[in-house]
Amino acid sequence: MKLFTAGPVACYPEVLKAMGMQMVSHRSAEYKKLHVETVEMLQRFMGTQNEVFLFSSTGSGFMEASVLNCVNKKMLSCICGNFGERFAETGTANGKQVEPLEVPLGEPITPDLLDEKLSQTKDVEAVSVTHNETSVGLMNHLAELAGVVKSHGKLLLVDCVSSMGGTRIDVDKWGLDVCFSSSQKCFGVPPGLSVGSVSKDALKASETAKNKGWYFDFKVWEKYQQKKGTPMTSTIPQIAGLHAILDVIEKNGGKQWFFDLYAERNRRIREGIQKLGLTMFPKSGYESPTVNCVNAPPGVDGVAVYEKMRDEGFELAKGYGSIQNATFRIGNMGYMPFETIDSMLESLAGVLSGLGWSI
Repeated sequence: MKLFTAGPVACYPEVLKAMGMQMVSHRSAEYKKLHVETVEMLQRFMGTQNEVFLFSSTGSGFMEASVLNCVNKKMLSCICGNFGERFAETGTANGKQVEPLEVPLGEPITPDLLDEKLSQTKDVEAVSVTHNETSVGLMNHLAELAGVVKSHGKLLLVDCVSSMGGTRIDVDKWGLDVCFSSSQKCFGVPPGLSVGSVSKDALKASETAKNKGWYFDFKVWEKYQQKKGTPMTSTIPQIAGLHAILDVIEKNGGKQWFFDLYAERNRRIREGIQKLGLTMFPKSGYESPTVNCVNAPPGVDGVAVYEKMRDEGFELAKGYGSIQNATFRIGNMGYMPFETIDSMLESLAGVLSGLGWSI
C-alpha cells in the first residue's frame, strides 16, 4: 500500500536502516553522542538556540506539555479545524480557562482577527496556534501571527506537527516559545517521538507552573539535557532514525533542499488535481504544503474515493470530521518517489471516472 496519508507515512530507507541498530543503554556514551548530535541538527533545522527536547510521545504529548508548563490560568486557542480544537480541549482537560478564536472551516486565522481578540482578552498568558491544519489542508501564516502575539507580550505555543520539515520555520526569528512536531510526519520516521523547542521565557513560566506533573516538566527535561540525555528511557530507534534523515538533509546541502523537495511533490499533486477538474477546500493562498484537502466532485462521496483508491493500492486520507463525505485528502509527507505520485494521480483519474466524474 502506497501511503499518501496525513501520517503515519512511509519511512525513508536511511531511517529504516538506522533503526535496525542494536540497542544501547540510554545512559551510555553511545546514546549521549546520538542525543547531542540529533538535538544540534534539530536546532540548525529549526533556526533556534533554544533548548530542543526529544519526548518519548507523539506530538499530542508535547502539546499537553506546552499547556502544563506555560499556562497557569487562561490561554487563547486559535481554531480553524480539528487539531486547533484538540489544543483547546487539552487546555480544558488540564483545568485551564480557554478563550477560543474560531473561524469557519477552510478559513485561516488572520493577524487582524488575532490582534482584535488579544486586545479584547488581555488576561490570557499564552496563545496556541496550529500552523498547518491537516483536517482542512490549510496552513496559517505563522510569521505574521507570531508578530501579533509578541506585540501583546504573550507566550506563543505552536503545533507544527505536519509542517515542520515541509516548509520553513524560523523559531528564533519569529519568536516561537514552544514549537513542536512528531516523527511520523515530514521527517518520515515511525511514530513515537515528538520534538520541540522551548524558549527561555517558556522555561521561566515553567518554574512557577502548578500541577504540571513530572513526565512533561520542562525544568526536569532541561536538567537532563545538561547531562546529554532524557529523564526516562528514550525511544532510541526513532531518535536514530531522525538522526539519519537529518544527516541526509545536511549532506544534500541543508534544509532548503528538503523544503524544495516538498514543494515539488506538492506542485505535482496540485497540478494533477487541477487537470482532473477538482478544486481545493481551503481558502486560496492558504493551502497546506504537506496535505491537500480536495473537494469531492458533485455527486461523489469523498469516503468512496478513499475506499476505491485503497483497492488500487493507494492509502489517501478521508475527509476529517464534518467534511468527511465532502472531501478527501492527499498527503505528500515521508518517503515518496515522484513516480509514485504519477501512479497515484493516474489511478485517481480512473477511480473518479468509475464513480461517475468526468472532466
